[in-house]
Amino acid sequence: MEQHDSLMLLDALLMLGFALLAVLAFRRIGLGATLGYLMAGALLGPFVLGWVAGAEEMATVAELGIVMLLFVVGLELSPERLWRMKHLIFGLGFAQVAACGLAVTATILALTGYTLAAALAIGLPLGLSSTAQVLPMLQSAGRLRTPFGEKAFAILLFQDLSIIPLITIVSAMSRNPQADEGPGGWQLALITIGAIVGLILAGRLLIRPLFRLIGGMGERELFIVAALFTVLASATLMQWLGLSAALGAFIAGVMLADTPYRHELEADIEPFRAILLGLFFVAVGMMLDLGAIAERPLFVFGFAALLIVIKTAIITGIGMIMKMRWKAAVGLGLLLSQGGEFAFVLYTAAQNALLIEQESASIFGAIVTLSMAATPFLMMATRRIRQEVADEAETREEPQPQGASAVVVGYGRFGQSVAQVLMAGGLSVTVIDRNAAQIDVAEEFGSKVYYGDGTRMDMLRQAGAGDAQLIMFCMDEVPDAELVAAVADAWPNAAIYVRGFDRKSVIDLAKSPAQYVIREVFESAIRMADIALEHVGLSQEERDSASLHYRENDRERMRLQIEGGDIYAAKDMTREQQRVLRLDGPSVR
Repeated sequence: MEQHDSLMLLDALLMLGFALLAVLAFRRIGLGATLGYLMAGALLGPFVLGWVAGAEEMATVAELGIVMLLFVVGLELSPERLWRMKHLIFGLGFAQVAACGLAVTATILALTGYTLAAALAIGLPLGLSSTAQVLPMLQSAGRLRTPFGEKAFAILLFQDLSIIPLITIVSAMSRNPQADEGPGGWQLALITIGAIVGLILAGRLLIRPLFRLIGGMGERELFIVAALFTVLASATLMQWLGLSAALGAFIAGVMLADTPYRHELEADIEPFRAILLGLFFVAVGMMLDLGAIAERPLFVFGFAALLIVIKTAIITGIGMIMKMRWKAAVGLGLLLSQGGEFAFVLYTAAQNALLIEQESASIFGAIVTLSMAATPFLMMATRRIRQEVADEAETREEPQPQGASAVVVGYGRFGQSVAQVLMAGGLSVTVIDRNAAQIDVAEEFGSKVYYGDGTRMDMLRQAGAGDAQLIMFCMDEVPDAELVAAVADAWPNAAIYVRGFDRKSVIDLAKSPAQYVIREVFESAIRMADIALEHVGLSQEERDSASLHYRENDRERMRLQIEGGDIYAAKDMTREQQRVLRLDGPSVR
């Protein structure tokens, strides 16, 4: 047992170490993380170094990365936005899957001696693209919420939905007598609808109250546990019913997209998603059958290139029919030109159905992997075209990206006023607070406040700090200078404003990158004094003179205190100010 544990630790060490080095190297030369993970897996696999075995088992575990990816994507899509995209999903998505799948099937029939059933079992999965590869590319480029990104996502989402009918097609063509024991296609469709309705009800009646309870307790560890439970429970339910685990996670994400806990969930799931998704690509690289490639190199490389050409041409044509400009359509075609990770799942089902042999699954699995590896190179080669796409496609059609102009941390009495004034000025505002009761009250008054700790960098990132012009800390606890500096380093284009508590907090943050630090009662105290002076008979000019004198004296005191780093510096100026106001100030009538 101890030896087995030691081997598992060694395997994990080797996978993480090779992945780290490969991703660093490939990022350095601009080829992206995905290709680095694939290369690390190929080196570790049985056909090169052979230091790590069991790639299939590791891929099964690492597929949780795909599940979590779809959950995070679901969190970014409210039901209203998803409903608005229905024509893209079922129009553009269906056209892509059907046209590409049938075209690749016809190509296989023309170039090989496979039967129609075998060609369909191989060709239809090749019509799908890599959700796990394309979505992170869109996210890292900040284009997932753009019109171009929406079209790509709509196609990918329909591809995930199409796994269900594709599995049904494979089952219907099965030559395995034991396969007849499963449910029929119409039964599978009913089960799918029932499972989706069940997840929707569970999200509204069970999951939301659970997060509200945990939010009130303020235990972040419980929140992480609940987030992982939600993802795994929804995925397990769908898998148990013979459906797509990733689809179940996506639906759960959509159901929680319009809750106050969306950003906190994204921040908690993100590390697990990133690690598992990376390990998935390492496992895919390990499964790359270099022996099969060596036996038929011309066929494998040639068909991988042919697959990319066919899918690019078809998706470009469909995009132009959908009134996309030709450059945008070409960019979309190249982005989705690779085979996808779900091909491995469908090839396993086709093997179990006795439609294809292990050798065929290995060869076309290698073709899928090669096409995925080619995507970063295609993106580099067409960067100029894609940049022009970004300029023109994101100002046409459909809504603009929904990034916030301001992120306000803290929705107490101070933060409420700040946020409401910003919104009155026309700014888009994302508000974060970690008081669950306060969030519930805000919702009753029609305000949207997200649950979370806004002093966490990952939370700010998920809340849209990367797109924000303003980041404003309005909570009771004054952030320290180290946090402000970290925020400024991460998002240099955002101006940082901080609500201070007293003079000491202003002194502490004086040398930080904060644009402005304000004492929470400074302006209200001056305003109250002004009203009182008006009541006792001072004119507007006299009141303005008193206020100006106080402000100038206070500013000079603050400067001296900041220079000395001591709140007691220039304390004599307080007494001097009082004497001047008594002797030289306006008289009271």
